[in-house]
Amino acid sequence: MKHILLSLLFAAIVLTGTTQESEKDAVRNTIQAAYVEGIHNRMGIELIEAGFHPGFEMLSLSNGLLNRFPIYSWIETVKKAMAENKSIGEPITASYPLIDVAGNAAIARVELYRGDRHLFTDYMSLYKTEQGWQIVAKIYYRIPE
Repeated sequence: MKHILLSLLFAAIVLTGTTQESEKDAVRNTIQAAYVEGIHNRMGIELIEAGFHPGFEMLSLSNGLLNRFPIYSWIETVKKAMAENKSIGEPITASYPLIDVAGNAAIARVELYRGDRHLFTDYMSLYKTEQGWQIVAKIYYRIPE
């Protein structure tokens, strides 16, 4: 009986670890598609709309004031840039030094680069909804040139 219980416990730990890793991969994939490819590399509005919750807000601290930018404003900016065929230059790439998932909530630290230059460090919050993982909030730090 003890052997069976230990086997079940081991299986639960393995399955939990696998599930945790697959959820982290899903969070990373959501951010990569919607944020990096959709917004920064302008690969399509549908990517943005799929990965961002309609209630998303980016918070920006400037001169001691906290400013809020909803996703619909960001989408309009991307649409305008796409319509004007503005070049993005060298594509943006990302690294993900931290992704933490707890149930249906997740956070991610995302570092954005153009070539070798580190541009931003972003902290993103996500919820898992019926549509899958969706980005609900972002704060960031712009790396000085």
